Amino acid sequence: MAVPKKRTSRAKKNARKANWKKKANKQAEKALSLAKSVLRGQSTSFIYIINEDE
Repeated sequence: MAVPKKRTSRAKKNARKANWKKKANKQAEKALSLAKSVLRGQSTSFIYIINEDE
């Protein structure tokens, strides 16, 4: 027979949400840093081909 699950505490919920947001913020900072380095032409970890024709 199905049993209802226990309610998750507010502290646990907030901790999970904060962890998720921290991870997302870190990824956003990395992406922004990579974009800045590509625009400055200083990127070493990203291959970006510029078409000279256009």
